[in-house]
Amino acid sequence: MEQGMIPTANKKADSDKIVRRKLSDQVLDKLREMILTHELGPGDYMPSERALMERFGVGRPAVREALQSLHNSGLISINHGERSRVNSIDAGTVLNQSDEIARLVLSAAPANLEHLKHARQMFELGMVRVAAQKATAGDVADLRAIHEEQKSNTGDAMAFIEADMRFHLRLAEMTDNPIIVSVSQAMLGWLFEYHVSLLHWSGKEDVTLAEHEEMINLIEKHDVEAAVATMARHIERSSGEFEAKT
Repeated sequence: MEQGMIPTANKKADSDKIVRRKLSDQVLDKLREMILTHELGPGDYMPSERALMERFGVGRPAVREALQSLHNSGLISINHGERSRVNSIDAGTVLNQSDEIARLVLSAAPANLEHLKHARQMFELGMVRVAAQKATAGDVADLRAIHEEQKSNTGDAMAFIEADMRFHLRLAEMTDNPIIVSVSQAMLGWLFEYHVSLLHWSGKEDVTLAEHEEMINLIEKHDVEAAVATMARHIERSSGEFEAKT
């Protein structure tokens, strides 16, 4: 037998060993099951610590550690002085939990910004295509209201950017796909925090407003290909502006 190799019999023996799990991990499994089986639904209060201790036959530390793990994973919210509540489980829950990791990824390697820009372009082009296909009069009215608000804030960079983000998020909402909405919101948030120049180009607010207005008009007419082409120019210009400043 070669040096360093573990006999097959020993490997099987190791795999048969019973690993004693922490009580808090076992309580965590039980609590997750209560949520996944809808014994506890979104908005419901979690049972009190004492009730959970009695139900599972464990001490307070195991219950508290399990509840904290649920909170860290986004399944419940813990507020000081109040009982914990079950959160809605959706794409937003998952993305909120990955926010810190995404920010680390973006700050760790400059090349990741290019990946984010590419991902955003794919999302925005797909979103505007669906928006132009499905737009209702109410959708168009909402886009025009956001556009007017953005136009009134050309002298306030922060308000202008916030309106810009709402414009693109409203396009995402027009897809009627909650996963697309959540991903779009997450990407806009990452850009806002780390690369705001991809969302706002000082001194070129009029160009942004003109492009948004053109998109609204094309969406209203359900001119899908022209709306996509306009969005492509809009996104490419933002990338060019950023590259020129770096």
